[in-house]
Amino acid sequence: MSSPIYLDYAASTPTDPVVADAMHQHLCLGGNFANPASRGHVYGWQADEAVESARTSIAQMLNADPREIVWTSGATESDNLAIKGLMSRGLRTGRKHIVTSAIEHKAILDTCAWMEDQGFCVTYIKPSASGEVMLADVEAALRDDTLLVTVMQVNNELGSVSDIAGIARLCRERGVISHTDAAQSFGKIPVDVQEMGVDLLSLSAHKIYGPKGIGALYVRRQDGLVVDAQVHGGGHEMGMRSGTLPTHQIVGLASAARLMQQEMSDQTRRISDLRDRFISHLRQIPNVHLNSDPAVCIPQIVNVAFDGVDGETLLLALNEVAISTGSACNSAKVEPSHVLTGIGLSQSLANASLRFSFGRYTQASDIDQAATHLSAVLGRLRQ
Repeated sequence: MSSPIYLDYAASTPTDPVVADAMHQHLCLGGNFANPASRGHVYGWQADEAVESARTSIAQMLNADPREIVWTSGATESDNLAIKGLMSRGLRTGRKHIVTSAIEHKAILDTCAWMEDQGFCVTYIKPSASGEVMLADVEAALRDDTLLVTVMQVNNELGSVSDIAGIARLCRERGVISHTDAAQSFGKIPVDVQEMGVDLLSLSAHKIYGPKGIGALYVRRQDGLVVDAQVHGGGHEMGMRSGTLPTHQIVGLASAARLMQQEMSDQTRRISDLRDRFISHLRQIPNVHLNSDPAVCIPQIVNVAFDGVDGETLLLALNEVAISTGSACNSAKVEPSHVLTGIGLSQSLANASLRFSFGRYTQASDIDQAATHLSAVLGRLRQ
């Protein structure tokens, strides 16, 4: 049996061979395998040089200062560090209010829930029907004691893009810190922290054909902004995140990011064509609803609802494609996606939704084959 067509790039991407080769050079004897914090010999110096070169590369892509880049294990840790790292600031200043949206990644929502347990108050903004977090709603949610606004730039289930620059500008006017989870946007659309004006930004390698287990948090140095370390033990990363740095993964993140930047324009056009091709196929299938609005979404993600079927049943029947449902599983209980119900879908329609996501290795033939298989399986299930 041939392998299924991979259309789950929003969940994770395969590591690019160029990236894997760059990483390999920092793993074995003869390469930069040493601890970057080992200051007493040449092996440590070489590893540290590779780490700092990668830090400079990421900073340049973000239009940031290298000293504003803090290495983490991924976007989830970056989100936790960005939010929890401001707790003492909130307690000290009396600002104990956080604003976020109802359709954030669980790394944000669960961390905000933890902050509520610590005595903070969180306002969850309802998004538009297309999944955008509107500037007027953010403004209405701000209070005199608001500490932080955290809104993701690109939603991971819908692909919808929110106006982070507008939100950050509003926050700066009100003396509020702004954070965005850019895991789904970095490398796919231009991300310039100076133009955006955001104070904190999370990113991850495995969404951009880099390795799993590495990410970064941008922390704006202006006005002396720092976040309190959540991992202690050595004071690494300007005192904001301790732990031995994984040189090979850091090099992999920088290598992957450079490739994404070089290919961004061409890949955006190519994947937009694939997205439009897929939607054209979908329009030939009865009772199909697009949850992702192409006008406000990146082309890499298409979320679709299918009347008359259960999403989990459909997912299991689609054995020729590898995709995701919009549902989140908590223990043994399957619940409708909080993102889809958050934009107003009924539970039944949310449960009948699937996310298709395209990437570097997706071809037009993959789109055609997946659509043909989808149509045939839907026909059988609906009968």
